[in-house]
Amino acid sequence: MRVFVYGTLTDPDRAAALLDTFAYRGDWVLDGLHRVDGTYPTLAPGGKTRGRILRTTEIDVLDEYEGVERGLYVRVPVSFADDTAAGDEAAPRDDTATDNEEVAVYVGDPDALGAAGVSWPDSGSFRDCVGQYIREEAVCIRRE
Repeated sequence: MRVFVYGTLTDPDRAAALLDTFAYRGDWVLDGLHRVDGTYPTLAPGGKTRGRILRTTEIDVLDEYEGVERGLYVRVPVSFADDTAAGDEAAPRDDTATDNEEVAVYVGDPDALGAAGVSWPDSGSFRDCVGQYIREEAVCIRRE
């Protein structure tokens, strides 16, 4: 699976401390969400975030690290930009992915992470709010 990372997991030493196998697939930009620092970094509507794509099969380890079950972060799919087709050599190939058009992104709940001033569309659960925003605003991943 491919994961867009923008915080501690951009550091190869930190990733190696968590994961048995991983590889980075270059520098990328997440269009439509910007980084906000709180207790831990998270994302908020609007802007851009620079990061890396990390490839690993150990998504359960990343879910635990990101506190998905504790409600700290949600993992959501984000598509590549239309001009970055998955078949294009610019897009990272991933034989373990079932959908070569998407990358997982962890978005932290601003209330749980102390990220003041962040608001999402209010339409249900935090996961639903983030997913709705990503779809409606065409949030995407593109080459830096």
